[in-house]
Amino acid sequence: MRLVVLGAPGAGKGTQASQLAEYYNCPHVSTGETFRKAIQNQTELGKEADRHISQGRLVPDDITIELVKQRIEEPDCQIGFILDGYPRTVPQAAGLDEILSKKGLSLDAALHLELSEKEIFRRLGNRRVCTKCGANYHLDSLPPKHPGKCDRCGSPLVQRDDDQIDTIKKRLIVYHQQTRPVLDYYEKQSKLLVVNGEGSISSVYNAIINNLETRSLRANDCH
Repeated sequence: MRLVVLGAPGAGKGTQASQLAEYYNCPHVSTGETFRKAIQNQTELGKEADRHISQGRLVPDDITIELVKQRIEEPDCQIGFILDGYPRTVPQAAGLDEILSKKGLSLDAALHLELSEKEIFRRLGNRRVCTKCGANYHLDSLPPKHPGKCDRCGSPLVQRDDDQIDTIKKRLIVYHQQTRPVLDYYEKQSKLLVVNGEGSISSVYNAIINNLETRSLRANDCH
């Protein structure tokens, strides 16, 4: 299985990608984690990416494509992969197709987790994080036992800068401008699979599996 998971901020891409990776017995490739490791290991690409990130700029497509290329060429990805956080632009999508094409392979499907803006604001706006131990909470689905305090260490809970209303609005503008065209790209290839992401984690997961199996992409199809 070679699958990309797409969706707006807060759509649950990482959560679903992790479960799908377990189901299909393929690695969950998180672009964010790939970036973090490259930066932490001070690779040449990691240094380049860090330079852009530290200056508040988007990492150029060529750097992102090369980082993803290096990751999916590792031995564990030869049986397939579930890619989360990539592609975010049409050039990145085309870059992935080119990487796979050179190996005589192709992407099986592009999964889009659809979410209303109201639900995005609810999910992101209600997230909280512990200032000391980093534990994550959600005021609706995973609230702390005592309001404003971490269950683990008792430290104050805060809202991350990324989850402030103004920041969410800016992230959505970037998403619509850059990532929405990626959906059209995969739609033209008849590879786009759209699933409503507003249900519970388990109900969304079951809907994804049902849709993939309808396309004859079953767990024993990893290759």
